Amino acid sequence: MATTTKPGICRICSAHCGVIATVTDGKLTKVTGDPDNPMFQGYSCAKGRALPEIHNNPHRLLRSRKRAPDGSYADIEAERAMDEIAAKLQELIATHGPRSVAMYLGTNGLPYPASALMGNAFMRGIESPMFFTANTIDQPGKQIALAAHGHWLGGDVNFHEADSWLLVGTNPLVSKAIGIPGQNPGQGLRTAIARGMKLIVIDPRRSQTAAKAAIHLQPRPGQDVAILAGMINLVITEGLFDDRFITEHVAGFDELARAVAPFTPAYVAARADLIQQEFVDAARLFATHGDRPGMVNAGTGANFARHGSLLEYLCLCLTTICGRWQRAGEPVTRPNAMMPAYTAKAQAHPPYEGWGYGEQLRVRGLTDAVCGMPTAALADEILLEGEGQVKALICIGGNPMAAWPDQRKTLRALESLELLVTLDTEMSLTSRLADYVIAPMMQMETPAMTMGSELIKYYTSGTGIPAPYAQYTERVLEPPPDSDLTEEWLFFLGLAKRMGLELWFVNFFGGGGGRFMESPPIVLPMNAATELTTEELFAQMCSTSRIPFDEVRRHPHGRIYDVHEVVEERDADCTARLDVGNAGLLAELDEVLEEDASEVLDPDFPFRMISRRHNNYMNSSGTNLAALHRGKPYNPVYMHPDAMAELGLQSGELVTVRSPHDFIPSVVEADDSLRPDVVAMHHAFGGLPSEDGEVRERGSNIGRLIPTDIEYDRITGLPRQSNIPVAVTAGVRD
Repeated sequence: MATTTKPGICRICSAHCGVIATVTDGKLTKVTGDPDNPMFQGYSCAKGRALPEIHNNPHRLLRSRKRAPDGSYADIEAERAMDEIAAKLQELIATHGPRSVAMYLGTNGLPYPASALMGNAFMRGIESPMFFTANTIDQPGKQIALAAHGHWLGGDVNFHEADSWLLVGTNPLVSKAIGIPGQNPGQGLRTAIARGMKLIVIDPRRSQTAAKAAIHLQPRPGQDVAILAGMINLVITEGLFDDRFITEHVAGFDELARAVAPFTPAYVAARADLIQQEFVDAARLFATHGDRPGMVNAGTGANFARHGSLLEYLCLCLTTICGRWQRAGEPVTRPNAMMPAYTAKAQAHPPYEGWGYGEQLRVRGLTDAVCGMPTAALADEILLEGEGQVKALICIGGNPMAAWPDQRKTLRALESLELLVTLDTEMSLTSRLADYVIAPMMQMETPAMTMGSELIKYYTSGTGIPAPYAQYTERVLEPPPDSDLTEEWLFFLGLAKRMGLELWFVNFFGGGGGRFMESPPIVLPMNAATELTTEELFAQMCSTSRIPFDEVRRHPHGRIYDVHEVVEERDADCTARLDVGNAGLLAELDEVLEEDASEVLDPDFPFRMISRRHNNYMNSSGTNLAALHRGKPYNPVYMHPDAMAELGLQSGELVTVRSPHDFIPSVVEADDSLRPDVVAMHHAFGGLPSEDGEVRERGSNIGRLIPTDIEYDRITGLPRQSNIPVAVTAGVRD
């Protein structure tokens, strides 16, 4: 029996943990944290340690599949599938135009940095603007807010040095995404608290992160905008803002003060069902504690509950009026390593056009934006007949039937397509509807690098690697014997060759970041004669990196490099300012004031459903694996025990969860971390609507409860996906 161990990078989430992979007789058998990795120091999470089960999943596709007219599937060689798909795409484009072809990139595209870029290059090659991503059904307001507010070119305060931090609707001890750095967040928070940091968490649930907070505000769901506006108002009225920073670097302060004036402590406490003094204490603690106070970050839960763009803007406004950015002479928190070097300066990059440009969708007045095309409108673009109708969809690393809102509409849309292609490791809900399912290699079968974990800082504050760290690892193992697998970026290159396209692979950094990066993007011509390996492509993507690619390759366990950058002084001629008075976004505060906070008392829908992260899953991935679900492959509806007792419910009982839009079956489970008027569920579970009888085997799809065209962000199209009014009743509705 031949056994080897190799360093690798887990790419299930954006943390990109360094791991040690054990391969026995060509099969991945164990993954653990890498004790020789200087950034992670042996840390790994349950998802990463389950990589052997994910790779060896008995449901894994080892060959691509084609759907027959009778709905059955048969294996097809990848090259032949490319021939047929390319021919069908050419036919559709000739008949209906390039806009008839759309692409969707899901979060499982994260492990393969070339895939999204080549998919985007393919769409530009056919001249279709219809490129959609999971970003616009999660937290698109982050990029909208940055465009309206501007960027601070000195960068973020370092969490590991801050004396306070405010988190809104996020649980980074589980998600490893926002606020607490994802590189071993549990240890990072313990160390911070031990040195005196005061963490403030706003969350309707006492999450793992909230349980560690100095102050946990547990409001009614959906009140985060009101709470942040109230905190800003208190900071202003009590003079707790940084007057010097505002005078030198900020515009719109007076407009902000007027807009938040109605959000007094008494009003906010009554509206959000908080103890007024606790709210005041939280705001004062954030504004005044320690010599090095920290920042504000919001997560998926808060963004889902309406007004996500305004929410993120208020997070930036509170951060800015308190002066919570790195200043001249202070260390740069996130200096690049595998990306180009940049000069951090104590000055603003001014606001820029963030929405209302580019492609105009045919529904709800939505357009392209810095966050991308509005994914919640894509089902409508498929179903709406007429010029511009989407006829073909290609999905990379995504599962729309599990992840998109309004599942029944999504089902109608996908079934109506003339061509649906998925690149998928198994027959997911979406792949079960596809005409072609292309079987790709999995993450340990491809080379890996941490560039993606660096560039995420350009999308929002509070993310990215807080050190000049880099890692590159070779392929850990070969694909299974007798398999016919392709790398996703090579699939798109294969289509391009067959369609006679000249592709330009742009190593873009997106999210507005490219607007102020000093190094230009890398453009690689990809014509029909181009033959590159992934390793060679990575080398070219890193050709302008601060740390040469060959140097990074010399340290397969990763390395923290000797880069000691400090924030430079503001340019003498710089007049740019951060804007905290954006009229368009602040006008939404009037809508917030007009919204009926008493709706939580609606007797027909007495509960509010919030979203919840699961420690063992990354969205819909792995829900069928015993190593991850541990005997519970479904997503319960969590309820407070008192609420269950009032309804006469017992844990494990089947129930129906009903919203004004639709209903789903579920299994109820007691959870005293919730408010009694709140229930919680994990997203991206469940089967097709016809499979509701398998709720204990599959779980329930929350997306079915959510309409896309009633309550939505007017810029991003993101519908209300949390704070959903629901009723819970015993038994399963037919």
